[in-house]
Amino acid sequence: MLKIDLGKTKGYCDGLSRRSFLTLGAAGMASTGLSGFLRAKNKEQTQAGSDPSVILIWLDGGPGHLDMYDLKPEAPAEYRGFWNPIATTVPGMQVTELFPRQAKVAHLFSLVRGLHHDTGDHFAGGHRMLTAKNLGVSGANTATKFPSIGSIVHRELGSRKSGLPGHVGVPHASSIGLNPGYFGAHFLGKQHDPFQPGGDPNDPGFKVQNLEFAQGLDFNRLEDRSGLSRTFDNLNRSIDASGTLSAMDRFDRGALDFVLSHQSRIAFDISREDPRVRDHYGRHSWGQSALLARRLVEAGSTFVTVHLGGWDHHWDLKAGMENYLPKVDDAVAALLEDLKERGLWETTLVVLCGEFSRTPKINDGGNGGPAGSKGTPGRDHWGNSMFCFMGGGGVQGGRIIGSTDRLGQTPKTRPVTPSNIHASIYKVLGIDPGLSLLDPSGRPTPVLDDPSPIDELF
Repeated sequence: MLKIDLGKTKGYCDGLSRRSFLTLGAAGMASTGLSGFLRAKNKEQTQAGSDPSVILIWLDGGPGHLDMYDLKPEAPAEYRGFWNPIATTVPGMQVTELFPRQAKVAHLFSLVRGLHHDTGDHFAGGHRMLTAKNLGVSGANTATKFPSIGSIVHRELGSRKSGLPGHVGVPHASSIGLNPGYFGAHFLGKQHDPFQPGGDPNDPGFKVQNLEFAQGLDFNRLEDRSGLSRTFDNLNRSIDASGTLSAMDRFDRGALDFVLSHQSRIAFDISREDPRVRDHYGRHSWGQSALLARRLVEAGSTFVTVHLGGWDHHWDLKAGMENYLPKVDDAVAALLEDLKERGLWETTLVVLCGEFSRTPKINDGGNGGPAGSKGTPGRDHWGNSMFCFMGGGGVQGGRIIGSTDRLGQTPKTRPVTPSNIHASIYKVLGIDPGLSLLDPSGRPTPVLDDPSPIDELF
């Protein structure tokens, strides 16, 4: 349905009071508060491509650094794992043999190997990586305590182009099973939560539900002003005569602009891509999600997260990683190459990480029970040493920042924290990492406990 409330409203859960609001009968639109979602854009937007954007590839569940970007071939077998390292285009930089495509473009990205936050709790780790804050979050206290970096970026910059959502989670925004969880805006208000298209971009019939009209509505009816006026014929026109409808602010109109936007429809319509490009990303949901993220930043979105979940390999590590890592290799290598070819490389930062890593020592597959009772060996939770992949957006490629000890247990050189990762992202985007936000009590709170970027990346 298309619902216009022309009377006074009570305060919303984001703390704002609005005299009028517009709810579009597009599936899921009401629950995401789209007009509020666009409310942060209180300045003229610049052309897409003229300003930097971020694609965060989120490996939900925690992938092991020793199995991907920080292999230890000289370590004992129970540490070094199942795969051999291979050389890359960068002397001295090796990656797993399951990443042959990334090995050929390693000069485009850098690896942060000294990252740590020292917790093996999924929720604590997710909160620290996505908000840079501890604040007592854990498996026993999972509530979000601070806005995510994507939400802060959206508050500061909005979308790069009118009609496009600035903060997007592809195909959804989920952290450790919480939606939007630690991707959410918290006290900044739901208007800064990520827009979630849903579905599977690899599905031949993929459509963004939030852009599908309710029964009885179609694009022409909404776009045609006279048709839209007829939709309102059943309203009490004396209310409209009072001027309330005309007083609906431009942010509420932005909700309608989004649904009517040709740019948004084109950006989300992945079927428009050349089949050869789609093949290059991999004909699986992860590859097509990465491709959709590229389409969105190219169109004008500012912060897009690609959700790749299922990394909690306490057992059956070998089978799990041999399924997942080739798909990651497809998606990441194709994304880097595509951004480069399209002239988007210098303005698009690609970040790849999860909430923590996995134990350097492989377990026996028992998960506390008899050996092998759960399956073949795996790795458990580990936040004392991790990785973060960063490339594009002005970040120099081919660099290794920090190192871990010979068993990969702790940082050996140049330890950094999630705050330093966030500060580096803010630097790319031109946001002051010393920024403070007013919390619900009105107290200024720094977004980062340590606002120092990783200078070696630049």
